[in-house]
Amino acid sequence: MRKCLDPSDPNAEYLYCASTGAATLFTVLFALTSIAHITQAFMYRKGFCWVIIMAALWETGGFLTRALSTLDQTKYTFIFPSQILILLAPLWINAFTYIVLGRMVHYFIPDQAVGRIKARRLATWFVLLDITALLIQGTGGSLTTTRGNSKLITLGLHIYMGGIGMQEFFILLFTGMAIRFHKKAIATGDLLGRPTDWRALLYVLYATLTLITIRICYRLAEFSSGIINTLTTHEAFFYCLEAVPMFSALLLYNIWHPGRVLIGAESEFPKKEKKAKRGQGLGAGGTQETIAMDLVPGDKV
Repeated sequence: MRKCLDPSDPNAEYLYCASTGAATLFTVLFALTSIAHITQAFMYRKGFCWVIIMAALWETGGFLTRALSTLDQTKYTFIFPSQILILLAPLWINAFTYIVLGRMVHYFIPDQAVGRIKARRLATWFVLLDITALLIQGTGGSLTTTRGNSKLITLGLHIYMGGIGMQEFFILLFTGMAIRFHKKAIATGDLLGRPTDWRALLYVLYATLTLITIRICYRLAEFSSGIINTLTTHEAFFYCLEAVPMFSALLLYNIWHPGRVLIGAESEFPKKEKKAKRGQGLGAGGTQETIAMDLVPGDKV
């Protein structure tokens, strides 16, 4: 049975009486989208979908431990894993979005580049930036769960806010690259003769970035006014501006899964080949990958 305390009670772990029902509902919803993403990853044979699966599983774990923590809100046992998983899970969604655009550039653009950046590098660079934000947010988030040390908690909040501010800066840069792809794909038309269209998936990408931005703005507003404020003392804000946007982002990728658009071997980055030995017909210092990339647009590589 749920045990709540007055938020002013020093033994209270929440600044409100946290809802077991709401946490359980979102545990089920995130579990369902996790199952769907695992199934779709096998169905479409897309290995890179492990990233979105991690996002869904972290959200599921975060809300499961939150539901358990609401049963006795005087105990700290499940608070730490719940907060860390929920705070960091969106970064996996972010990384997946970067990976998807990289493959869209590779698949739909003849020279496989936007802004003079090749598709593989585009995905790699932004994922590395995302990992940087993850490490910073993880450090700050872990400090915010420290008990009995207000200075350390405040330091953690500042570090975490710096991390999500950095994440949003990277999102804005990435949105610029997505717009470049959008314009270039329109100009390219159906030159490559792909059997699928890129538009719906790109709009899902835009929507996902918007949902993540809404969540970042919420977190910045939540922590900028200190530990106790309107946002932190009312649970509805957490579910409306954290849980709903992140579930919506995962659901959008269930409905418009990249595997429905990125079809065939050409949709995957080619494996890096070792330099061929001289005299085997590839030319001195040449590689199979280099020769394949030099083929005219539309040729299969």
